[in-house]
Amino acid sequence: MARAGLTADRVTEAAAELADDVGFEQVTVSALARSLGVRDASLYSHVKSLQDLRIRVALLAARELADRVTTAVAGRAGKDALAAFAHAYREYALTHPGRYAAMLVRLDPAVAESSGHARGVETTYAVLRAYGLAEPDATDAARLLRSAFHGFISVEAGGGFNHPRDLQASWEQAIEALHIALERWPRLSA
Repeated sequence: MARAGLTADRVTEAAAELADDVGFEQVTVSALARSLGVRDASLYSHVKSLQDLRIRVALLAARELADRVTTAVAGRAGKDALAAFAHAYREYALTHPGRYAAMLVRLDPAVAESSGHARGVETTYAVLRAYGLAEPDATDAARLLRSAFHGFISVEAGGGFNHPRDLQASWEQAIEALHIALERWPRLSA
């Protein structure tokens, strides 16, 4: 029997909070049960396995990030949309490091599609359409953006930028460079 007050959504949210506190890789069913004050077995009424729990956290994080970037870019285009997207992405990743790490979990495409996970991808492509990018250029550009954002954020979060140059100024310059790259994209599409 499921413990009163626990639901799959509450368990997922608690796992996401734990991931932000201790790191995504440190989230286990036992650690989560301890944080909730229940026995491990109580959680299996709500999640199938550790892998199921991690996928749930990844999907939650993807939805949250998609909500933030979609709200940030609403009514914007071009460099303004790119900057809003980048700032929302970075803020989420730095505020929720465990959830952000969860988004690196490889998802079955059917699971991702049925969960609303694609909304963040759609927002990315909407930003890129303002630059006139169609396939396959849009996919290549989306991969560039994700790689650049992830790389910068990962080095920043790890304390790897050990230089007196203001970090925010470097971030703004990186966005400017990405904007220029998108404007001058070497088109493969017709």
